[in-house]
Amino acid sequence: MSSSYNTKLISLTKKISSYANQGNHEEALNLLRQMHSSFALPLDAHVFSLALKSCAAAFRPFLGESIHAHTVKSNFLSNPFVGSALLDVYGKCVSVSHARRLFDEIPQRNAVVWNAMISHYTHCGNIREAVELFDAMDVMPNESSFNAIIKGLVSTEDGSYKAIEFYRKMIEFRFKPTLITLLALVSACSVIGAFRLIKEIHSYAFRNLIEPHPQLKSGLVEAYGKCGSIDYVKLVFESMVDRDVVAWSSLVSAYALHGDAESALRAFRDMESAKVRPDDIAFLNVLKACSHGGLADEALGYFKRMQDGYGLRASKDHYSCLVDVLSRVGRFEEAYKVIQAMPEKPTAKTWGALLGACRNYGEVELAEIAAKELWKIEPENPANYVLLGKIYMSVGRQEEAERLRMEMRDRGVKVSPGSSWCLFKD
Repeated sequence: MSSSYNTKLISLTKKISSYANQGNHEEALNLLRQMHSSFALPLDAHVFSLALKSCAAAFRPFLGESIHAHTVKSNFLSNPFVGSALLDVYGKCVSVSHARRLFDEIPQRNAVVWNAMISHYTHCGNIREAVELFDAMDVMPNESSFNAIIKGLVSTEDGSYKAIEFYRKMIEFRFKPTLITLLALVSACSVIGAFRLIKEIHSYAFRNLIEPHPQLKSGLVEAYGKCGSIDYVKLVFESMVDRDVVAWSSLVSAYALHGDAESALRAFRDMESAKVRPDDIAFLNVLKACSHGGLADEALGYFKRMQDGYGLRASKDHYSCLVDVLSRVGRFEEAYKVIQAMPEKPTAKTWGALLGACRNYGEVELAEIAAKELWKIEPENPANYVLLGKIYMSVGRQEEAERLRMEMRDRGVKVSPGSSWCLFKD
């Protein structure tokens, strides 16, 4: 191939790379067609990997399949960058099962290819398959291998402890945690209240100059808040230079969890004074603060301002918080009207907030309404039967309580034994 062809190929490859990296994927694919048809240039593996990247981003599965055929003819399937790019096309545009079949056909798979397949499993929630594939790796895993598993485990209901186990295994392999690792770990620690490990992560991030990253600092604010360590919350927040809505929202949440509604509302006002526009999460946290503090009128005001002042749509969680705060202070009729006015079907959380508060005030009529709705949503949950039974007993209606107990038995609903957990080692 002449030097002029080489020069033209390099120039056009750079152009495709620029288009793909800037998100102009259709332009990248159009240029690929021109290179293939008009210039009659022999395309290399790098060009194919760039084109496949654009196919995945632009959701062009058929073009991706066509390029797949060309890579097989050109004997580029063993190239790890081509292989991982093809996995992206099939995993994102077709199905994970198609991606797995392709993965099994790739002749030479390095860590990049293994990681691509593991990531597709974690992204679609198939954590068990991801872990099994990790265990089956016939090459040395790298930081990205562990990060994919850790991040995937954190997204599962009971995966926080397993995520921390994988982090410990990562350290045994002498890999250094990256920002991605720390973000996932902070989230895991928040769930289980692993205070010592949060401090360990914070210290590591500080020593390795990762700590200034705003997303990590916001995560630390939230994590310390969930552990009840307000001093550390303030320390991290006050060290932040750029405080976005996530950082402010985390601060509001920390105060709310700590039961300090006054400080939470003050933080929210400070956020608005700083010209940071609150989002739906920020308003959810301020409503939770109102709920903890029994500030019903303030909650109604924030709920209205969220929609009228900021144009934000109230979610089921916002409605649940509003029902909770109104119910806590005994304003049951208002709470019930909020439920009836919900644009979407109320959740178990919403009805549960009403039922729980009815017990404190001996409100039987609305408790029966809430319990019946809860039985429809979660018929196997014994707590709803038990709670209504206790309300009956509190007002001297033993016969109804006994009837409810018999109904539980007939439906096969059993009360699980109580349990608690204690963290011995972070």
